Amino acid sequence: MRSNSRHQNALLAMLCAFALSWAFPSPAGAQNTGGGAGDQVALPQIISLFGAQNTGGGAGDQGFVRIQGRVQRGPEAPPPPTTEILLDMREEMRKFVISIAKYARTHRPNFRVVARGGLDLLVKRDDIDETKSSPARSYMRALDGLVAEGLFFTERRPGTPPPPERQVRMIGLAEFAKKNGIRVMTLDYGSGPEHVDKARGEANRRGFISLVTDRPLIDMAALPIYPKRPFGENATSVIALDQVQNFVVVANSLPYGREDVFALKMHDTNYDMVIVDVFHGRKPLSKRAVETLKYKKVGTKRLVLAKMDIGSAANYMYYWKDNWREGSPPWVSAPQRGDPDRHHVEFWRPGWKRLMSGDTKSYLYGIIAQGFDGVFLDGLEAYKYYEGGGADGEEEEQNQ
Repeated sequence: MRSNSRHQNALLAMLCAFALSWAFPSPAGAQNTGGGAGDQVALPQIISLFGAQNTGGGAGDQGFVRIQGRVQRGPEAPPPPTTEILLDMREEMRKFVISIAKYARTHRPNFRVVARGGLDLLVKRDDIDETKSSPARSYMRALDGLVAEGLFFTERRPGTPPPPERQVRMIGLAEFAKKNGIRVMTLDYGSGPEHVDKARGEANRRGFISLVTDRPLIDMAALPIYPKRPFGENATSVIALDQVQNFVVVANSLPYGREDVFALKMHDTNYDMVIVDVFHGRKPLSKRAVETLKYKKVGTKRLVLAKMDIGSAANYMYYWKDNWREGSPPWVSAPQRGDPDRHHVEFWRPGWKRLMSGDTKSYLYGIIAQGFDGVFLDGLEAYKYYEGGGADGEEEEQNQ
């Protein structure tokens, strides 16, 4: 038995020596002449098969093996998973608007939501091929109306149309909105009867309602000089957007003096829809003033909407705290170029959303409680600032 065991051990030793000399030729250049390529076994495979362990190094040696006295680097470890989330800024703005509409209509089912600009939000781009798009149906269903700005005359160059290619695209999107049941109004920039009549003619031809002004919307503080009485003036009550034949925007009511004077001045007109700022100076318009605004001079009803900017925060607004600055709260971003009192906001963040909508302390709830018929959402094109990497030059594309 012992003899057999010694023979077996000797035979095993010879086989191991033969295998090692076959797999690892001598430095003198000896070659393997008995086997094919498929018969060779690489050292990493042998180490793996025999369960070899790292015996000489610490944790820093992991991923290395030692071959004939040389340290060889093993395969690179995969990078750690990224925690960065790439947001679709357009979709985030759509979701924000949809949430505003849903919240408002839980309190008042017939509350109207009208968007300023944001025509590109009406369609969703394909993630792979940006030349392809599909309707943003949920977003469109959240809207009752849309004010398409600079369709015929731009703000930057009043009386001058936008570049032809851009104008064609904007008009196409506005007509697309109209086909999907959204009441389309236009806001163009120019002065004098020539510009007013031309913009109105182009809008009417497409079934849009036109307003032409000679100043930026934020500074609109007076009624149009021409025409003295609104186009399409009528004595009927207006309770739905599809009945609106004309409208006016007064974003700054302070030049009228006292709140009651402003309300009565607006009451003395026959516009079908009036869009005003929530605040008269530092104080919100009273319920009584809002109720006065709801009636035309002829005594019939009209719609009154409150302007609400969801894309920027101003340091003169009621919600602004003395210790707020860029980065604090986290959603406050850089000041806007040309208007340092107003900051860009990361509109997708929960803190900003709660400030605007969602509970009884929000901006939107105040609008509802004051008795307004709806909201005029401003700042929708804030997504362009972030798509452009935080460059102001990417904003206000309609002004090109």
